[in-house]
Parts: sequence; C-alpha cells; structure tokens
Amino acid sequence: MPESIKTRIKRWMYNFYPVYRRTGARIIYMDDSWKEVRIALPLKLWTRNYYGTISGISMFGGVDPIYMVMLINLLGPEYVVWDKEAAIYFKKPGKTRLTARFVIDDNELNLIRKSLESEQSLIRSYQIDLKDTEGTVCATVDKVIHIRKRIHSEKTGTH
Repeated sequence: MPESIKTRIKRWMYNFYPVYRRTGARIIYMDDSWKEVRIALPLKLWTRNYYGTISGISMFGGVDPIYMVMLINLLGPEYVVWDKEAAIYFKKPGKTRLTARFVIDDNELNLIRKSLESEQSLIRSYQIDLKDTEGTVCATVDKVIHIRKRIHSEKTGTH
C-alpha cells in the first residue's frame, strides 16, 4: 500500500528526530494505519564497528522504539505503553544494508483490548529480524512491551 503525504511527513519527522537519527537507521515505510513499519540500516562510516560491520548499537537502536510507537498510535490515548525489556541476539555480521519489518495485525490489537478489560496490565513480546540484502537474518531483537489502560486522573501525554 503506498504511503500518503501525511504518512511521509510523519516518517520524515521520526527520521529527523535526533535520538533516532543517530542510530543510522531510517524508517523507509510507514503504513497510514500504523500497522506496518519498515526500517533500513545501511553500512556507513557512522554505523560501522571496529571490524567494519554494522554495529550492534546501531542495530538495536534502529529497532528499539518502533513497536512501542506503533502501539501508542494504534491503541490511542486510553492506553499507556512502555518498553519493559529487550534483548538482541547476533547471528551473523551485518556486512550490507539491513532491513526489518514490523507488523501489528487486528487480531493482536483485539487481544490486547480484550485482555485489558479483565486484567490491570499486559505484557506482550515481539520479535524483529534484521536481514541483509540476501534475506539472511543477521540479528534478532526480542522486545517486551508493557501495556495498561490509562487511569482517568492521568494526563493524556505520550509515554
């Protein structure tokens, strides 16, 4: 599905945000509904490690905020979403451009909303593969996200 002008502007703003920009990764696609986001991490001077491959810091930083931001936008202001834990598993050095695809479907959103009708909070885990240009997985990141309904007395700012 092609991006709208509104989504392209949002994508540009996220890529320009200094903390994300310093990772070297860039959001290359953002679905209008926030249900799919794709990133790319090129092998550049500032993403290289001592061995000349893509740094683990750049890999981790490039994928770190994506699921949390997607869930914040998909669930809306009635929910609080926080990163809880993360782990990265290196499988092969990243010698070429790496890409990752993040998807949250309607079933996942329905499960979250339904679970939080009877539970105070919820922990969800997501796995992201960083693949090279040949499709080989170079690293896998496990993200653990904490989600709960917002208490009415809380401000509705983003968390």
